[in-house]
Amino acid sequence: MLTEAYLSGATVFACGNGGSAAVANHLQCDHLKGVRTSTDLTPHVVSLNSNMDLVTAIANDLGYENIFVYQLQSSVRTGDVLVTISSSGKSKNIVRALQWAHDHEVHTIAFTGFDGGEAAKLADVSIHVDSMNYGIVEDIHQGLMHALAQYIRQSRMQADGIAKCTF
Repeated sequence: MLTEAYLSGATVFACGNGGSAAVANHLQCDHLKGVRTSTDLTPHVVSLNSNMDLVTAIANDLGYENIFVYQLQSSVRTGDVLVTISSSGKSKNIVRALQWAHDHEVHTIAFTGFDGGEAAKLADVSIHVDSMNYGIVEDIHQGLMHALAQYIRQSRMQADGIAKCTF
């Protein structure tokens, strides 16, 4: 799903709260910069957490539960992908964004933990970590995000290029 988005020029949006927001921001870095390096891909990746002026304005005026969906409503196009990161899978702003994306035929991937919550049920692809420990879930989400970036990058490289690269 991510490779297809990158090949078609679609945008991948990422979001999360707390430590999961840090994973979303890091996903933007590793997928936009890392995946592009030494490949034919030019990913368009946006972390919906990265503009604190916008996030706090939306939270203040429209409610914290709308910080992600409001941005998606202004920015999403057909073929785009939403990646959510939520240990509980129950955060109202994550669930609301996934529901909106589902209703508007936006592809979705949810990284979840605990019991997966509503996020795991709404997403097209659910990447679930079966743990009730925030630290463990967040660390594994970070590792999985890195693995996805490396997999996509290496799948678009020649074997001799892979052998010469530091990852």
